[in-house]
Amino acid sequence: ILVIIETISLLIQPIALAVRLTANITAGHLLIHLTGNTILTLLTINLSATLLTSVLLTLLTILEIAVALIQAYVFTLLINLYLHNNT
Repeated sequence: ILVIIETISLLIQPIALAVRLTANITAGHLLIHLTGNTILTLLTINLSATLLTSVLLTLLTILEIAVALIQAYVFTLLINLYLHNNT
């Protein structure tokens, strides 16, 4: 029974990594999409609020790039660890 538990554990690790990466990517894209829609809505209402939201969108884009770099590093590190533990 220990072999079955260990096998399941080894199969779950890449799935957990994929879910984590997908959630982080989806959250960032969703936040940028919602902010972009807010900018389009505010264009007809208030120009100063549009400019403030545009600055927020720019900062979110920079944050998304930083998160993407960190996620790439973590993905590479964890894949390396998983492969090292399984060989």
